[in-house]
Amino acid sequence: MRLTVRARLTLVYGGLFVLAGMVLLGATYILVQQRLPIAAGRVGGDVSPDSLPGVALETQPQQFVQRVVDGTQTTALHTLLTQGLIALAVVSAAAIALGWLVAGRMLQPLHQITATASRIAAAPPDADRGLHERIALTGPKDEIKELADTFDVMLDRLDHAFDGQRRFIASASHELRTPLTLNRTLLEVALAAESPSEEVRQLGTTLLAINDRHGRLIDGLLLLAQSDRPVHERSFVDLADIVDHVAVSDTVKVIAEPAEATVAGNPELLERLVQNLVENGVRHNLPANGWVQVRSFSRPDGWAVVEVSNSGPVIPRYEVPGLFEPFRRYNAERVHSPGAGLGLSIVRAIAKAHGGAVEAEARDEGGLTVRVALPRAI
Repeated sequence: MRLTVRARLTLVYGGLFVLAGMVLLGATYILVQQRLPIAAGRVGGDVSPDSLPGVALETQPQQFVQRVVDGTQTTALHTLLTQGLIALAVVSAAAIALGWLVAGRMLQPLHQITATASRIAAAPPDADRGLHERIALTGPKDEIKELADTFDVMLDRLDHAFDGQRRFIASASHELRTPLTLNRTLLEVALAAESPSEEVRQLGTTLLAINDRHGRLIDGLLLLAQSDRPVHERSFVDLADIVDHVAVSDTVKVIAEPAEATVAGNPELLERLVQNLVENGVRHNLPANGWVQVRSFSRPDGWAVVEVSNSGPVIPRYEVPGLFEPFRRYNAERVHSPGAGLGLSIVRAIAKAHGGAVEAEARDEGGLTVRVALPRAI
């Protein structure tokens, strides 16, 4: 287990203090040890047998004094070392505790930065309390203050960027659809004129198809931008009802197996999710005897699942993750379809907005199986 920054700082402070204390105690011990023999020599010159009552006269004065001095020296050094180590241990414990408090005090601004960043990260991207919040750290102009100010500048730029994105989504629908609607009206008027030539009729029909394709592309881009955000207004939805309503096709056989799978979400987005899965299975299918199987069911682990399998060409497994990227279509040069390559990207965005996940796997016989799991509502 890795230690926290506060614990590491405390260990560094405490370790340096203990090391300095041991060096100081060792130096003191050596200096005292070197000083005692000098003092012993002075004592030996001043002491005589007459000054020590009760001592036998036959005892050599110098030897007696040396034994006293040696014992005193040993006792003094032992006492110095023992008491010094005890004092060092007590003071070191106090220093480590003080270091823990000081480290916590010094790291308090970092805790404030972390708490603000956590609140911003937990807030929904479209919530006003998210990127609008700032750290606004007060204090001296030090490294931590500069870090907080830099973080606030970054949040301000992100806030402006997301505001611009929201304004673009709000206005792009009208601005992009208006010329397409005008073109479609002019083409329909031209085709409705009396006795248009065959070339004009064919050209008008082709331009109408291109116009419709551009309209679907714009709708897909706008839906992708709008659905890639958490859903707050939720309703009780049974995926079985959506499967039973959406799983139809005029070109391939669609097998619907709806079973109860209740979720809380946006009904329009969830219907678009299932519809995109069905359309993707129908579009990328075999020219003859193709089929699409659509299932909905609830798993015991608390997830509601929509599963769509289809026949079709064999897809290499390494190509499957890329199918969820925008404008990505496998073998696009062989598949003549009006799709823009946004279907599965929108499916993934809607699933993520509802707190779910999507996965796909290539079938050995050809085709694809896409499985969307959403939190089940009880």
